Formats: sequence, structure tokens, C-alpha cells
Amino acid sequence: MISDFAAHWAMWASIAVVIGAIGFYLTDKWSMEIVSVGVVAALLILFSIPGAASVAGTPVTAGQLLQGFGNPALITIMALLVVGQGLFQTGALEGPTKYLLGSYDARPFSTLIFAFAAVFVISAFINNTPVVIMFLPVMSAIAMRMGAAPSKLMIPLSFASIFAGMTTLIGTSTNLLAAEAYYRIEGRPLGFFEQTPMGLILAGVGLLYLLLASKILLPNRKDMSEDFIAPSGKQFIVQIEIVPGHFLEGAKPVAGMFTDLPEMTVRMIQRGERAILPPFDDTALQPGDLVIVAATRAALTDILASQPQMLEEIWRSQGGVSEDEDAPRSLALTEAVIAPGSRMIGRTVEMLGFRRLTKAVTLGIQRRSRMIRAKLGEIRLEAGDTLLLCGPEGALREMRASRDLIVLEWSQTEIPITTRGQAARLITVGMVVAAATGALEIVHASVIAATAMILAGCLNTRQAARSLDLRIFLVIGAALAMGAALEQTGAANLIAREVVDLASPYGQLAILSAIFLSVAILTNVLSNAATAVLFSPIALSAAEQAGAADPLPYLLAVIYGANCCFATPIAYQTNMLVMGPGHYKFSDFLRFGGPLVILLWAVFTITAPWRFDL
Repeated sequence: MISDFAAHWAMWASIAVVIGAIGFYLTDKWSMEIVSVGVVAALLILFSIPGAASVAGTPVTAGQLLQGFGNPALITIMALLVVGQGLFQTGALEGPTKYLLGSYDARPFSTLIFAFAAVFVISAFINNTPVVIMFLPVMSAIAMRMGAAPSKLMIPLSFASIFAGMTTLIGTSTNLLAAEAYYRIEGRPLGFFEQTPMGLILAGVGLLYLLLASKILLPNRKDMSEDFIAPSGKQFIVQIEIVPGHFLEGAKPVAGMFTDLPEMTVRMIQRGERAILPPFDDTALQPGDLVIVAATRAALTDILASQPQMLEEIWRSQGGVSEDEDAPRSLALTEAVIAPGSRMIGRTVEMLGFRRLTKAVTLGIQRRSRMIRAKLGEIRLEAGDTLLLCGPEGALREMRASRDLIVLEWSQTEIPITTRGQAARLITVGMVVAAATGALEIVHASVIAATAMILAGCLNTRQAARSLDLRIFLVIGAALAMGAALEQTGAANLIAREVVDLASPYGQLAILSAIFLSVAILTNVLSNAATAVLFSPIALSAAEQAGAADPLPYLLAVIYGANCCFATPIAYQTNMLVMGPGHYKFSDFLRFGGPLVILLWAVFTITAPWRFDL
């Protein structure tokens, strides 16, 4: 026994590193980034010791351990994060999101069911990673409308897409890898819908679990920044100047409200020297009018995003701008409070030359003490007034040093570049179609799409770089390094064969059940692709040893088990994608996904005799 341990000590050491890594991830004592770097360092040290070799007797090199950082799946995730950021920056999904939100107000439960059904159906026929990317902002908006934390919807979003992967041959690349082994060993192709009957049963049970258990087992966790920037009801006084060709030219009120200014209250129309007050009767807006409105920041952001020329007009109207100078392409909104003792107190924005002074424009003024009906340029500033400012991020950063303004940095958000929304949608649809039809592999399609997003101006290089999540990069890279160590040392193969050997005396159902459970457990540590490749030949060999008339059930047990990647965030790329938006910890996946793995294993074991006529 001791000699056997000495001969395979590197294998046992690799298993110990994996167990230790999972333990550290679960404790949350150190950040996932630190643990991931520590795991990679531990494996590099382990295999630098003389005698630490692979099962074939050859050294396990640093290149083999680190090749996960160049893995196509990891590169795909990084590229898709950039594509998702492009969709967000351009507000490309604003239309579908608003439609679902409008529907949610009338039919909340059915709308939520419809959204998850759409995710499921689409993910059954195309790679589920871009589907999750596209639905992330939709689910975030629905969570906000529900008054719930995003953590209640993000894991279910990922899991719903994974369930769909169980139902068709092209649901995930894992299925294709298993099908390739089936054809290579048995000489038979796997049919497109051959896994569908049992897949639908497992998916149905899984979706029911999401519906019932998400309220209990998922955390109600909000990021602290959300508490600061959560939409408030406070309103700013905003001035809109009507120029020739303006989208409001000729607009008339309906029951005292201007429908082209949703969620805004028009307080006064200044026409020359005449001030027109509500209810405005049949007043039609004309060039030269100044429309004074009260609007929340969210309402103002929406109209600036949908009418980008309006910001250009505001930018020019506040002075200090040459005729050939356009508004910067990338602009942000922030709030700033007039400091006590500020030199700005008692002076108007126009008197200050605010545009020249700060390189930013004042979109609105908010004063708690009373309602204001006056032109923006006539409002004399008071201590405690809140200015809504718009400008390049560099200009807003420079204002931090000002003693006259207190910049509320947590309030800073970027204005979507909606003029590029159509381009972002076309790029994303092109990527999905290319990947779904097989014209391009998903890694090629995603990298090309990410590059196209930048070249088309949907986002700049700084925004693209900011979208690349270092935590995802390090955690997946470390997971692939652990998988490589288990495979190279023979640990994974040993575990697989021991499971089959233990179950063999108890009949075919026991073997199928054991294969499913062992694959389901390992797929949450290794990649599901590696697990499928590893177990497919072992399962087919077990079918031959058991004298099974048809080896297909054994292969399907591998496919279903490999798709049970619910217990850890490193198990599947969509889990990592939702980890940030949902503000999850490693333990959240184990607490919510662990019981789901056991539940699906039990359902498979119970229904397998009926499905496979055992």
C-alpha cells in the first residue's frame, strides 16, 4: 500500500490540492482571485519536484498547467463579456427590456415564465453563453421592477440555459464531444433528438426546482453600490431649448402632459418674455421656446439616450464651445453638491461660465426647499443645491479637487450611445447565427464580434477593458489547471473506473446511476467537456462488460451527468457570467445547486428503467 502511494504520490497530491481549493473557495476567507493564484502556484511547485510525473511517466510541464489561460472556452467568455458590455453601452436591448417590464406590470408571473421559457428554447438550439449574455440586462431590469435582488434571478437564468443543453445534440459542445466518442467506438451517430425525452423530464424537474427553491435557498444579496445609486424620486429642474428640427417642435399637450416627455412634468414654457404656465391648453411648442421640466435622473437619462441630438444642443447652448466642436462620444452623468462657503453661491450657471470652468454642462438643478419655476440660467445657486452634470469622465475626475463642489462619485453613470444600438444588435445576431449554424466556432465568432463592437464605436477600448472580469479569468484558469493535473496524473481515470467497478455487481441500473452521479460530481470540478471525453469511452466499455444490448443509455448517462454543472461557479461558463451581476459567493452555488444535482440523479435513476426498458 505504501509502495503504491509512493509510486503515485503526485496523483494523490493533485487530489489534495483540488480538495483544498474547493475548501478555500467555500470558506470565503480569501478572495477567489487569491485562492485561484494560490492553486496555480501550488500545482506549479508540485510538478517542479523531481518524480512528479503524469500517468505515462512523462513530466507534467508548466505549459500543460497554464494552457487553460489560453483555453478557447475562457477566451470565448472574455470576448462575450465585451459583447455584452457593447449591448449595455448602446442600450441595444432597451426595447425588449421595456416590453417585458411593461408586460410584467400587467402579468408579472406569466412574464417571468415567458422570459425563462425563451431562454430555455433558444439555448436548446444555440450556444447558451451568448443567450445568457443577452438576457442578463433583461433579468436585472425585471429584478429591479420586482423590488428583488438580482441574486434571485441570475443563477436560475444560468441553470435554465444549462437544462436546455440536455435536450438536443447541439445544446452544448459537451454533447457533441460525447457523440464523437460514440461514433468513434460504436460506429453509430447520435441522433439530434435522441436525448430529448429524458432531457425534457430532467429539465422539467429542474425548472420546477428553480421555481420553488429559489425563494428559499438563493441569497437576497445586493451590491452596496446599488443601495447608493438606486433610483430615487428626487427631481431636477431641467431646461430644454426648442430649435428648428427639434423632436419636440410642434408637440401639443394631452391632458396637460407632453407624451414625448414621458415621466417628466412640464412646469413652464418660456416664449420670449412671456411665461406660459400649466395646463398649457392647446399650446404647440415652436422654435425658440424654453421648456422647463421637472424630471428624475432616470427619466432624463432615458430621453438623452433616445434623443442623442438633444445632448448636442444642450452642450452648445451653455457656451464655451466652438462651432466645429461636437459633444464627446463618451459622456457620463454625475451629481455634485454646492459646498458651504462655495464661491458659486448666489451666482447663476450662466454667470459662472460653468461650461468653460468645468468642461461639463449642467443638465439640471435640484433644491429640496421649494419648487422652482424659472429658466435654468436664472436660478441663483444656494449651498446644498445638487447639480446634475454631464461631461467626459476626465472632466468629472478633475472636479474632485474643487472646493466649491462636492462630487458624489458613487452617482456617476455613463450615458448609453444609442445611435450605435442597431450596430450592436446586428453584431450580436451575426455572432449567434454564425455560431448556431456552424459557420464559425463560438470562439471565433465571439472574438470577431468583440472586435467589431469596438471598431463600430459601440464601446471604446477603456470600456472593453473594464468589462474583462479578472476574477472570472483567474478562477476558470485555475479550474482548468486542476483538471489538467487530475487528468495527467490519472486521478480522474482512477475515480471513473472505481465507480464503474463498484456498481457492476448490482446490475445495469446501478451502473447507469453510478455513472450519472460520478460524472455529475466530477463535472463540477473538471470542465464538463473534459468529463464527457473522459467518461464516454469508460461508460461504453462498461456497457460491453455488462452485456448491454444497447450502449446508448450508458452514453446518455454521461451526457446528462456532464450537464449537471450546478454545484460550483467553475463548473460552467454561464455560472461564471452570472456570478458578478448576482453578487454570488462560491458557497451560494453549492447550497442551491448541490441539492439540484442530487435531485436530478434521483429522477434519472427512477425514470431510467422506463425510458431505456431495463
